Amino acid sequence: MIPQRIVVVGAGHVGLYAALRLSKKLSARRAEVVVIDPQPHMTYQPFLPEAAAGNISPRHSVVPLRRELQRCRIVSGEVTRIEHATKTVTIQPIDGPTTEMLYDHIIVAPGSVSRTLPIPGLRERGIGFKTIGEAIYLRNHILDRLDVAAVTPDSDVRKASLTFVFVGGGYAGIEALAEMEDVVKDALKYYPELDPEEVRFVLVEATNRILPEVGPDMGAYAARQLDARGIDLRLGTRLESCVDGEIVLSDGDRFGAETLVWTAGVKPSPMLDRTDLPRGPRGHITALPTLQVVDGDRVLDGAWTAGDCAQVPDLTKPGAYCSPSAQHAVRQAAVLADNIRQVILGGAPKEYRHKYAGSVASLGLYKGVAQVYGVKLKGLPAWFMHRTYHMSRIPSFNRKVRVVVDWTLAFLLRRETISLGQLHQPREEFTEVTPPLAEAPVGAGMR
Repeated sequence: MIPQRIVVVGAGHVGLYAALRLSKKLSARRAEVVVIDPQPHMTYQPFLPEAAAGNISPRHSVVPLRRELQRCRIVSGEVTRIEHATKTVTIQPIDGPTTEMLYDHIIVAPGSVSRTLPIPGLRERGIGFKTIGEAIYLRNHILDRLDVAAVTPDSDVRKASLTFVFVGGGYAGIEALAEMEDVVKDALKYYPELDPEEVRFVLVEATNRILPEVGPDMGAYAARQLDARGIDLRLGTRLESCVDGEIVLSDGDRFGAETLVWTAGVKPSPMLDRTDLPRGPRGHITALPTLQVVDGDRVLDGAWTAGDCAQVPDLTKPGAYCSPSAQHAVRQAAVLADNIRQVILGGAPKEYRHKYAGSVASLGLYKGVAQVYGVKLKGLPAWFMHRTYHMSRIPSFNRKVRVVVDWTLAFLLRRETISLGQLHQPREEFTEVTPPLAEAPVGAGMR
């Protein structure tokens, strides 16, 4: 018996959970599971704000693929093309020439990227918040701005360094904003040169509400809490320009800011543009409730999708599609893996159906909002539920233990508020002190 090859494109929530389940439920004689991703880890994105705030180690918010998926074949590279007509995937490895791989089944789950707009200056000044690298960079950048503000004699530079702008009032934006405001508040204890009244956090949101996922009541509560902390909420406002650090808003306000964090939504991975798979009006792959890719009325044999890049009908809300959330992605991955197993064994796939349980969001340390199965929570109980839920969802016992240890140490010890900005250009100092070859003295080589 020749094993069927299952190629998993992307190792996010869908890719990792589906590959793990398939590797456990199908023997090596039945199937070979190949996972392709440029990164050697899966990032648990709900923990990015915690990692940026220093509540947990950045390494503990990612899951190593080779450790977790030991029964799978891991390919570190980028998928540059999918031709399902010939069931061929083209891979660009980290180094070396491209290769092609044939498959019997493919799970297309490259996830999403930041949905940006052609705003002047955004490409040069904006900081995203989708990867662990961006989370680490944001923390170092904000703490570095405090160092700049503490020593500069220029009042305009000082003001811009202490102004932090976040665009987007969804989960990522609000949690990142709230956590970083906590970090700055703690750090200011060690900066006698700085007045806390000089620090300015600004939230820019195009709609008139924040955190729509937790409902209007809890969203309004979150807005009141942020406002009480002195955060400048600009609802119904758009970012018009940020050239050279000058923030221009649609309400007419202008001010300088050295920090601009962009969290205004996501869109399907642009990798999908290089496939022959059917797409919906917003660029998502069209799928049936069984998570099979569908082109009109025709089901594509061996093609599967789920998660942020997929347009999956929500059977609990006729006419609607499943939201791009981790809650759906994890459950879709389990159904998808079981359906592929059923098809390989000669069975029929089942439909994915899940009634959205609700949402939880952190507003910083000991603060949060939640609406779960119609029950509304706020403050400490919501924050505790937020941490408990996400600790239970991050893959592997190893990561669960490490996260709990990090939280325990953070509770007992003071928060670390040091910038490690050299991480972003580690060779700069070495390069400066190393002379060019032409300037090297004769006989300076090793003997």
